[in-house]
Amino acid sequence: MRYSIQFSNAIHILAYIEIYKDTNYLSSDMIANSVETNPANVRRIMSNLKKSNLIITHIGKPKPTLSKSPKEISLLDIYRSIEGNTNLIQVDPKTNPECIVGANIQTVLADNYEILQRKVEAEMEKITLDTLIHDISILELKNRPENEELLKEYL
Repeated sequence: MRYSIQFSNAIHILAYIEIYKDTNYLSSDMIANSVETNPANVRRIMSNLKKSNLIITHIGKPKPTLSKSPKEISLLDIYRSIEGNTNLIQVDPKTNPECIVGANIQTVLADNYEILQRKVEAEMEKITLDTLIHDISILELKNRPENEELLKEYL
């Protein structure tokens, strides 16, 4: 089964942009170094974030900014910017219609997956980028208290 890490990378990029907003560490190379991916992947993700109005970028200037407060950006917003309206889990469309299970499993799973999708989306709406940045800041200060100045507004 293949899964996408682009959602996690998008959250990482948004948190990075917010935390480093008043620094000179906002080039796609520097962000890619943090994410441990290549700058082209960072630019591709940032393009989706920009199209979804989650960030503001300027051609030729490595100064991306969030388009709104981290308190106003939910995990669902970020997920949709990367994955669109794709459901988190999918029903296999290819099953044997001559089999008792194969003939009925798609309908049964689709109904149950829809229930799960609604519940997960509702929970994703409750979790904001602000909450994640706060948690990142707390963990960082436990390990490297010298970064308190950079992180104090998120504590």
